[in-house]
Amino acid sequence: MTRGIDDKVPQDGTGAREIGFAVPQVYNASRILFDNLAQGRGDRPALVGPGGTTTYAQLCKEACRWGNGLLSLGLLRGDRVLLFLDDTAAYPAAFFGAVRAGLVPLLINTLTPPDLLQFYLADSGAAVAVADAEFATRFDEVACKDTKLRTLIIASGEAGGHAAPQALAADGWLAGFPDALAEADTDRNEMAFWMYSSGSTGRPKGIVHLQHDMAYSDQAFARNVLKLTPDDICFSVPKIFFAYGFGNSITFPFSAGAATLLLPGQPKPGSIFAAIARFRPTVFFGLPTLYTSLTKAAGADATDFSSLRMAVSAAEVLSADVFNGWTKLTGLEIVEGLGSTEVLHIYLCNREDNKKPGAAGLRVPGYELALKDKDGRDVADDEEGILWVRGDSATPLYWNRPDKTAETIRQGGWIYTGDRFIRDSDGFHFFRGRADDLVKISGQWVYPLEVELCLAEHPEVRECAVYAAELPDRRMTLKAVVVMNKPADEGDATKRLQDFVKTKLLPYKYPREILFIDELPKTGTGKIDRQAVMRM
Repeated sequence: MTRGIDDKVPQDGTGAREIGFAVPQVYNASRILFDNLAQGRGDRPALVGPGGTTTYAQLCKEACRWGNGLLSLGLLRGDRVLLFLDDTAAYPAAFFGAVRAGLVPLLINTLTPPDLLQFYLADSGAAVAVADAEFATRFDEVACKDTKLRTLIIASGEAGGHAAPQALAADGWLAGFPDALAEADTDRNEMAFWMYSSGSTGRPKGIVHLQHDMAYSDQAFARNVLKLTPDDICFSVPKIFFAYGFGNSITFPFSAGAATLLLPGQPKPGSIFAAIARFRPTVFFGLPTLYTSLTKAAGADATDFSSLRMAVSAAEVLSADVFNGWTKLTGLEIVEGLGSTEVLHIYLCNREDNKKPGAAGLRVPGYELALKDKDGRDVADDEEGILWVRGDSATPLYWNRPDKTAETIRQGGWIYTGDRFIRDSDGFHFFRGRADDLVKISGQWVYPLEVELCLAEHPEVRECAVYAAELPDRRMTLKAVVVMNKPADEGDATKRLQDFVKTKLLPYKYPREILFIDELPKTGTGKIDRQAVMRM
């Protein structure tokens, strides 16, 4: 056994004691999957979807083949394996196979261009990558230059057009390896997997997660909020490479012996409706932008949503219009939460029986939260402060980034989120924007998010984004990009929306410019692509 990483969060801290969390010092995260065999669930479905049904026994055998295959390539304990995969059965098999073998998979956004892929390969030192055939050409000369990549495994089909020194077709290659593999004797604080930040504020950061983090996020969030049973089927439209989707599709269903519905390809409303009708999921996970498109899409009214018992949203603020639209369509009230890749999943969440419109939610058991001013002093209820969070699923470091680690991960394992919140007397937290996004417009301070949330409440607005832009004379102005529910005269609509903001907020906060478009650009995780919006 190798020594674990220094995890600043105490093993017996307040959060762990609250939820009764404990795992052995020698612990491997592949138990999330493999413990289902010991619990007699081998014949139960682990995966369902267009790719067919895979039982827990079948998935464990395939994961072992992956682990044995990766070790045959000369990889050693702690070596990184880059995963560039869509949501198919290959993803959990390759992931758990790597973890069980003591290797460290990297979960990478499949929209990543070659130059950024090169950074991930070089930064991680990964010698092996696993990709779907459709993504193989992304591993071109630009992506492979000055990296240690020597083997590209094609998870589905065969592909050319790449610059990897060696390529293997997984279908035939894996068949030659045993379907049994003992778990590596990893320390609970050893690296298990990485995810990369979006890089919206500079080059991406490698967010390291430890062997015990998955189990902690399940015991904290899923058991208290989702309350899954083996009869549940989870359907997460956000992809596995996204921390939110990873918990929804991998950690939580497998921890409960439930099934997960995997839908590869671009998640269009029609394919989502068809999957719900055919596979009858019980718990649905989306984003505000997704719920917006689903409630407005053709075919929504004809879809049978009766199998769903819960719908969850995270990552962005959910507007009242979208909340009400989904309730009208399905009869379900969306459960809204907020989390981060650093903490692995949601740490603030409303409850089915206890929620407030516009709130990110209540503290999730197992996580400590504090609101502090810029000098680090605690603020009272109904006062604005910056959110700090601590729990034993939090990353201990950013890979090769001691400067960013020191900036974000503070003494005692507290994560400085940089998010501004107000907490009311009932413990509900309301997001107010980033600590660094305050701008001065016409001599007055404005938070663009406040204006965006206001515009989103207008009945004619389907979705919008508001940002500060610099004018040629160096003054700042406020711009809005808006998608309307129905076509409208832009001049009249601009005045209506500006007057609406002036009425709801202080008059100087209205957006000086409004651009009307058909659809807001989205990132690979389904969020509004704010950098693309700002280039419009």
